[in-house]
Amino acid sequence: METNKIMECERKRLNKIASFRLPNQFMTIGLVIVLATIVMMFFRAFAMDGETEWLKLLLQKSLLVGMLIMSLSKDKIEDEMTINLRAQSYAIAFVVGVIYALVMPYVEYGVSNVVHSGGEPFKDLGDFQVLLFMLMIQLMFYHTLKRYR
Repeated sequence: METNKIMECERKRLNKIASFRLPNQFMTIGLVIVLATIVMMFFRAFAMDGETEWLKLLLQKSLLVGMLIMSLSKDKIEDEMTINLRAQSYAIAFVVGVIYALVMPYVEYGVSNVVHSGGEPFKDLGDFQVLLFMLMIQLMFYHTLKRYR
């Protein structure tokens, strides 16, 4: 009997974590963070000189945080259909992200060897690139699935 209570408690805890959503207002906050970060990235790229590697890393992290906030925000009308669509978009983003992480280094290596005759060394994708791609895919598929439901 004690085992059933422990399992039920763990099940409730996992369901609470899996169903966590931020209020709808956070979508706007996340969008503002993303847009401000993109503007700052362009400003850093074209207007700033010198050593700004720390700013690049800060902007990358803030872009990921903004997109994560957008991804976790509830819709105005949150029902079983939107919850199901959100789960589908996370699954699609995961699968496409894994394929991207496996294939893209070889594509980049092949293209760089065609463009540069000397050849460039093989390099792996960074965590920022993979996470950004997965969040973009999740947001894109969620809003596309929601539009065509």
